[in-house]
Amino acid sequence: MNNRMDNTMDNDTIANTTLDNDTTNGPLVSAVVLSYNRRNDLRETIEMLASQGYARVEILVVDNASTDGTREMLLDMAEKLSPRLRLFFMDGNLGVDAYNVGFFNAKGQYVLILDDDSFPAFDAIEKMVEKFRENPTLGIAAFDVRDYSAYAKVAGPAVDSSANVSAANISADNVPASLVSAPRQEVNQLTYAMSFNGAGAGVRKSLMDKIGGYPGEFFLYVNEVDLSFRVWDAGFSVEFFRDLVAYHKSSPVNRLSFRAPFYYTRNTFLLIWKHYPADLMWRATVKLVYLVLYHTMEQHTPVYLKALMCAVAKMGVALKKRKPVKRDIALNLRVPFTYPFTMYR
Repeated sequence: MNNRMDNTMDNDTIANTTLDNDTTNGPLVSAVVLSYNRRNDLRETIEMLASQGYARVEILVVDNASTDGTREMLLDMAEKLSPRLRLFFMDGNLGVDAYNVGFFNAKGQYVLILDDDSFPAFDAIEKMVEKFRENPTLGIAAFDVRDYSAYAKVAGPAVDSSANVSAANISADNVPASLVSAPRQEVNQLTYAMSFNGAGAGVRKSLMDKIGGYPGEFFLYVNEVDLSFRVWDAGFSVEFFRDLVAYHKSSPVNRLSFRAPFYYTRNTFLLIWKHYPADLMWRATVKLVYLVLYHTMEQHTPVYLKALMCAVAKMGVALKKRKPVKRDIALNLRVPFTYPFTMYR
């Protein structure tokens, strides 16, 4: 992890605050938000976190060297929200590796992962804490991440997170509708090992300290699946809860470009090289190479070949971190092999 950053708040001061020391209102939750050039969306995310029904929330924003005035806006908000708002400014865009700065500095018992254009429903954090307390082997609580347009229908002093709104994608692989609405005991079965949507998920901090955070070498995309492999392999679960609601914008400041198919393709190679048992790894590699060649010709684009070449160049990094997961986990945690090839059309 690259530690180049400007931490604008003194950690010793933070440690002596009422927020840190008061345990009467439940455990501290650390909301970690990664930002990059979405100033207005980020402001709303922070405001929604600051008005949560659950009081003991610290907000850590890690900014990936934004150039749209985000830094100035954050410094202004920090004056009003100190000590709840803690800021970390990167010298450059580190991608998802910058999340790890927030994870490492989080003081909470649980970490809430958010995008700079997503936020939890009013009661979601309190409910999340209850889920972790009820189940000591719960590693990640996956939120029902809904489109922001649904928020206007349920917004109010307390957002009704049981509103009849269709669930958004839980991971890149699109969990089947039958599982989205399945009761908890069905989701617990390892007939289907879940990943999560990084726009809304709670993580047990002690587990993250043990297994690590997001894979910095990925830069963008597939990082949630990588973390999920390690959570399951450590003996913990990733579970989806329909009553844990977050809202995610389809931001006009989007990232649509060749980057999505490039990073999804490259990182899927890195993912299987890191986590699959040897025989499954080679089979999956052959399958992916075939898909790269087929869709390169079908879509008349070099992006997939470039991703493959970049993956080969980074193979040493993946193999250095290689730790094959248990076979049943590799077989049951679905990796979206075909998903990268649907983006460029």
